[in-house]
Amino acid sequence: MNRRRKASPENARRARNRNRSGGRHSNPLLDAHAVDVARAALEELDEGGVGEHIGVQALGHNVATHRFAADVPGYSGWEWNAVLACASGSRYVTVNEVALVPAPTGEALQAPAWVPWADRIRPGDLGPGDLMPPAPDDERLTDDPRDAVPTEGRETKRMLSRRGLQEALQRWRTGDFGPTSEFAEKATLHCATCAFYLPAGAPVGKNFGVCVNEFSADGHVVHATYGCGAHSDTPADLIVDEDGPTAFDDERPIF
Repeated sequence: MNRRRKASPENARRARNRNRSGGRHSNPLLDAHAVDVARAALEELDEGGVGEHIGVQALGHNVATHRFAADVPGYSGWEWNAVLACASGSRYVTVNEVALVPAPTGEALQAPAWVPWADRIRPGDLGPGDLMPPAPDDERLTDDPRDAVPTEGRETKRMLSRRGLQEALQRWRTGDFGPTSEFAEKATLHCATCAFYLPAGAPVGKNFGVCVNEFSADGHVVHATYGCGAHSDTPADLIVDEDGPTAFDDERPIF
């Protein structure tokens, strides 16, 4: 964050006393004396090292900003700025403002940009006792029966929209229990033929169901082509690779 403080009256007085007359056509805001005035104002803060003069930028006919390297713990990539002013026709330079600001290189260590809570919340963030009301324009919900997913025997104040259902199906299809997950790709048997798979039916559709195997995806919605090693038809006997290495009996005497 920017750390700014207006120059004190005492500092302004010192700046006026330090002014020296220069050439008729020189700009008192840009000459070497202005650099000295700016540095003295920054050093008066006593809040960190003031390094070399980086440059100066005119902000108008009567105002300029002098930049200095900063050696302040915790503020890597920041720099000191001192804003000087001089009235038209005068050579007396005063200090308007001093600040520690992020350098234009973009390498300054800064806090991340603030994100509103509604945009920051993620699946899994909701905890016991937390409240998360849906947004007024939540497209997963609808008040129009024509856009609602039909649910027999249920009445709710608002209804699940067709878009809300399609988004859920897409999440399940591409999630950990979908057909492209690592478990599914390595499985030889799939959920559609498993006794532990309960098809969801309408309105979810025939491609999804719930796993009731406590040793697998118990209680999760799984795709019909998902699979695991706990399929109800998994053979009890293990197939041993006859060409594999011979097991070593570590209890047999070797002498």
